[in-house]
Amino acid sequence: MSEEKNIPKHWQVKKLGEVCTYSKGKMPQVLVEEKNNECAIPYINIKAFEKGIFAEYTNGVKCNLCEENDLLMVWDGARCGLIGKAKKGAVGSTLMKILPKENIHKEYLYHFISSKFWTLNTKPRGVGIPHIEPTLLWNFELAVPPLPEQQAIVSKIEELLSELENGKQQLQTAQQQLKVYRQSLLKWAFEGKLTNKNVNGELPKHWEVKKLGEICVTTSGGTPSRGNKKYYEGNIPWVKSGELDKGLILDTEETISEEAIKNSSAKIFPKGTLLIALYGATIGKLAFLGVNAATNQAICGIFKSEKINSNYLFHFLFYKKPSLVKQSIGGAQPNISQGILKNLEIPLPPLKEQQRIVAELESKLTVCDKIEETISQSLQQAETLKQSILKKAFEGKLVTQNHKNKNGK
Repeated sequence: MSEEKNIPKHWQVKKLGEVCTYSKGKMPQVLVEEKNNECAIPYINIKAFEKGIFAEYTNGVKCNLCEENDLLMVWDGARCGLIGKAKKGAVGSTLMKILPKENIHKEYLYHFISSKFWTLNTKPRGVGIPHIEPTLLWNFELAVPPLPEQQAIVSKIEELLSELENGKQQLQTAQQQLKVYRQSLLKWAFEGKLTNKNVNGELPKHWEVKKLGEICVTTSGGTPSRGNKKYYEGNIPWVKSGELDKGLILDTEETISEEAIKNSSAKIFPKGTLLIALYGATIGKLAFLGVNAATNQAICGIFKSEKINSNYLFHFLFYKKPSLVKQSIGGAQPNISQGILKNLEIPLPPLKEQQRIVAELESKLTVCDKIEETISQSLQQAETLKQSILKKAFEGKLVTQNHKNKNGK
């Protein structure tokens, strides 16, 4: 087999399906939300499996039961291939129970399957809801040492992964602290604390407070009829809300024609216009137009104003996004209306001070971006190191080999 050349000679190579038993979870005939005398067995769905939160119970009839710490794998859905430890109960219909056979250490099996998550998750079976490809899974080759060596390998894996996890948690804590610091920077900027060091809880006296509608013109776009294909054969960039992640929009996936502009509510916004997504998955996202372009009705254009620095406004709207989204909730779909935008109050220092605030803010945020990039790279390296540890473990390279032959040599 392909693995044999990479492992110690006294190890064996087995297919995964040969070293374990497996059985799919089932949908119970009886399933209730409240535990009672008849239905007292927790139904282990993905939520219970991952977080230990039980929301459903069954009587166990015709169920596949599992014990505490049995191995369960997500079989169906976006996270198929994820392996974890069970809570005592009835195995959910989207999970697979996997138990080691004799002479296979449960944790050794667990770590091996865990190392195959990416392969399993990116090569699912099925067109609609993805699920594990059984042929792929059960034909994985597992290098099997004697039980004492399996135990030693498991101990070393868990020692190293524990250290790695501690490092990851520290990085994630730093990531969260950086997020808080970013918000603090924005708060200080619009309270005047970045440029006025003696401000204590009140705006500087020389600042004004204006509503957005008093200093800027805002209007949303419109969508030409999709029935007229000629409308989408022009050369005018057509911006969709999903493209606002770019920050500065220089090109678009689609274009529309001048005829489309004339015969619909669509309109051209000039270069430099600040765009904000009004509803949908990208609600509150911002971007500047780097070219003249048209947008759909899910986007509002905020035109340049002599009274406010465009970048100052950009950062302020980014800072106020949580508040804007909160105000938008109430209808069938969250919607930052024109009214909400126009009534948004903006602390307004003189233009020169706005420019100083933007320069100070962007300088500090650039440092934050670099730190964030370093943290993200370190987290990726941690995942790579985890895979390297597991690879070495199953090649016999993680712990010292003390195997002796039958003659004690």
